[in-house]
Amino acid sequence: MNNSEIRDKDNTEPVKYLSKQEAEALEADLLDDYRFGKQQLLEILGHSCAMAVTKGYPLRTLPRKQPTVLVICGPDQNGAIGLVCARNLRSYDYEPTIFYPKRSLDVIYKDLTIQCEKMDIPFLSYLPTEVQLINDAYNLVVDAVLGIEAEFGELKEPCTSILATMKQIKIPMISLDIPSGWDADAGNPEGIYPEMLISLAAPKKCAMQFTGKHHFIAGRFLPYDLQKKFELNSLVYPGTECLVELKDGKPTL
Repeated sequence: MNNSEIRDKDNTEPVKYLSKQEAEALEADLLDDYRFGKQQLLEILGHSCAMAVTKGYPLRTLPRKQPTVLVICGPDQNGAIGLVCARNLRSYDYEPTIFYPKRSLDVIYKDLTIQCEKMDIPFLSYLPTEVQLINDAYNLVVDAVLGIEAEFGELKEPCTSILATMKQIKIPMISLDIPSGWDADAGNPEGIYPEMLISLAAPKKCAMQFTGKHHFIAGRFLPYDLQKKFELNSLVYPGTECLVELKDGKPTL
């Protein structure tokens, strides 16, 4: 089956949820066998996350006059995707602010940070512990703190304090790939509960516990042979969309 044949299907097959091991193997195949560049992958995923935000929370629906969004970035890959997401949101007329307390020494991540700075996106020097200040200042919070690489139960500062604050936030939260503090396979009933989850490439097993309002999958870029290898059931993406939304665990068109 080629990509044109995929478009002739409908989204009736069950969605495949990847284990942590499978997700890591899929990314390794993208980088090693399909020769995707690391920065290329970050750009694809970060742009898709920004698009999901615009679909779930269009500018005209935001409760505040200023379209403010707080993007909280961790030191690893999810944080870099958050930087790309913030930069794209700025291009779509949102007003992101970034909290990025533990900056990576990776050259690519440094470049992404400079790009945000050059677009006049402000960076917070600290995250208010008085949560009401966050609730009052922003419309949305993007959780880009921890991803699939994080080991459940082994969190360190500043992530521990950040998650404690995030658990108290009342405005809508959007998690990239995995809600921070969740185990990629088992989830975490004591963790944060975002209103939106954006699964990157494919949903992880923990996403079966997601009960929020919006669940998007950003995986249209995956080559068909790779979809077949990991039994992703070739999701149908509407039109030219890079995202497909799940409702009640099933893709919508």
